[in-house]
Amino acid sequence: MNIDWAALGTVFGVSLVATVALVGLFTLGIVGLSKQPEPAAQGGSGGGSLLLARTGAYVCFGLCAAAVAYGIYLIVA
Repeated sequence: MNIDWAALGTVFGVSLVATVALVGLFTLGIVGLSKQPEPAAQGGSGGGSLLLARTGAYVCFGLCAAAVAYGIYLIVA
């Protein structure tokens, strides 16, 4: 039995980078959704930054879903 160590290392490296990127995107999405508006007594302006955070969170979740769908496509095809 002959093991192609270079190919095994490549698969390991790509898997590691993809996993860290996917977890990072999901974490950014969670952080964006957990942002709460600041009360007006503390000088909070309201919805501008909250809307941006929510939009960014939804983009992160969309990218996560696209990556998962692409992985399923690669497995099935």
